[in-house]
Amino acid sequence: MSAAEFATVFFNLILVNNYVLVQFLGICPFLGVSKKLDSSAGMGMAVIVVMVVATAVTFPIQVFLLDANNLGYMQTIVFILVIAVLVQLIEITLKKYIPALYSSLGVYLPLITTNCCVLGVTILAAQDYVPVIETAGFGVAYLAALVCAAGAGVGFLVAMLLFCGVRQRVEAANPPASFKGLPITLVSAAITSMSFMGFGGLVENIVNALT
Repeated sequence: MSAAEFATVFFNLILVNNYVLVQFLGICPFLGVSKKLDSSAGMGMAVIVVMVVATAVTFPIQVFLLDANNLGYMQTIVFILVIAVLVQLIEITLKKYIPALYSSLGVYLPLITTNCCVLGVTILAAQDYVPVIETAGFGVAYLAALVCAAGAGVGFLVAMLLFCGVRQRVEAANPPASFKGLPITLVSAAITSMSFMGFGGLVENIVNALT
């Protein structure tokens, strides 16, 4: 895979196939933590770290342990255990060094363990890039999986920050009584998601133009 192909994977997962706004994974923290900018940014950074490190750990496990011993049916359990350990480490670190952010994230920080966005990235990265090993080798496939995880994490952060701005505008408005609270939040999320449809084909065209 060339540098342009890696760039396509990275920006595609941010703008075109955003895991939150397009594939609707990780909606719980997306709706729960996006009220304040600092908590949104903190959650986004934490998810980026978990996604990249979890993929870095689970991809070799998938190749050299699960696939090598015909234990593919254990994938979900093993991946969740890895993610749970990483989240615990991040939780301990934030509690010790950044207690304000730890308090603002609240219950949503340990919920990263069961965040389907993180689990989905690790599983889909394995499904998409393990076959690449046969043609390009383990190193290229491993790097592609990490780029995929990083792009998905940055996409999650971008979605959080954008929706945080949208929610602040919505809360400053005065919607009809029947739309106040969760209904107007879901409508805002849907409109934000639709806006990303405008990026379809953009990444590929830009990369093609540069190459």
